[in-house]
Amino acid sequence: MTMKFAERMELFAASDIQEILKVTARPEIISFGGGLPAPELFPVEKMKEVSCKVLEENGTKALQYFTTEGLPSLREKIAERSNERLGTSLEMENVVIVTGSQQALDLAGKIFLNEGDVVLCESPTYVGAIDALKAYQPRFVEVETDDNGMVVEDLEKKINEEKNVKLIYVTPDFQNPTGVTWSEERRRSFMEVVNQHSIPVLEDNPYGELRFEGTTPPALKSFDNKGNVIMLGSFSKVLCPGMRVAWISGDKDLLMKFVFVKQACDIHTSSKSQYEIDTFLEMFDLDEHIAELVKVYGQRKDVMLKAMEEFFPSSVEFTNPEGGLFTWAVMPEGIDAREVVMRAIEKKVAFVPGDAFYPNGGHPNTMRLNYSNMPSEKIREGIKILGEVLAEFIPESMPAK
Repeated sequence: MTMKFAERMELFAASDIQEILKVTARPEIISFGGGLPAPELFPVEKMKEVSCKVLEENGTKALQYFTTEGLPSLREKIAERSNERLGTSLEMENVVIVTGSQQALDLAGKIFLNEGDVVLCESPTYVGAIDALKAYQPRFVEVETDDNGMVVEDLEKKINEEKNVKLIYVTPDFQNPTGVTWSEERRRSFMEVVNQHSIPVLEDNPYGELRFEGTTPPALKSFDNKGNVIMLGSFSKVLCPGMRVAWISGDKDLLMKFVFVKQACDIHTSSKSQYEIDTFLEMFDLDEHIAELVKVYGQRKDVMLKAMEEFFPSSVEFTNPEGGLFTWAVMPEGIDAREVVMRAIEKKVAFVPGDAFYPNGGHPNTMRLNYSNMPSEKIREGIKILGEVLAEFIPESMPAK
């Protein structure tokens, strides 16, 4: 008897992007592929102290089942940090702990999307969001996006054109994959449109505290007067991704929907991980740790961009992010990044082709490059090799896009 699967499983065939990322795990590969923090900056010794303290003082609680909403003292700390840094007005009850932001995206799909519903997103957008939401079989509609963020005029046009817009997904701070940060003016204009409708907005902000220069703009949530914005945050990029502790913040009544579906999913996020992060925040200075990350990642970004200026063909354009983990490169029309990356892997360098970040395909001449994970000397070496590979595909006389 042949085993029969749900039709949605056809959406989850192995992708060539995943195969590329598997290659990047090989130690000889200089990888600009994944969005990985620098492992040498993980606070291992401090986490040893934290773990011992948690088990000594709250061992039976940390190892027991827990409430779905999460540890109250941790939720309170998250709300306070958000209010201080992003201009929000959150209380503990506005925060629910989840198992990584990826779970938050999946829960949002369960709550809001039926087959055929429309998700509006930036163009390009985070491939993990595409993967999480596509199980619910929506139709992704890309909204024009420029160096200041989602173009509001095109957003209004798409809202008016599409009959069943159920969700808007955006990453306004150091966007994945482009590294672009929305201007405050664009944020205000976006929220003026959103506040005229009852369309929920997922504001994903995993990188916002990793700012190298400039000032932090207020969150979209700070302009939300209708309860439409659901903000996602995470400790993965600023502390330890392996602990899988993230959060959803938003209107209390709306958050209960997330609590209901999370109960059916995994009951609660790791009690021990929540206690450990909460204790870390009490024992140590998270801002001091983030400042160390910012210093290192900022230096690595500068090394990468300087090397790209030196070794890439002049017709390749790329972004200069004010923070985050990625830069985005655009090659001349007619160049296929998938062909480039296969040649680069032969020379032990890897990156992610950019077409994966467009839910409706196209734009094969783009690539995402991560600068947080590799040390500076490896970044320069890898970019030099990649520049040599690009030269094989791009005649120096070829015009830019």
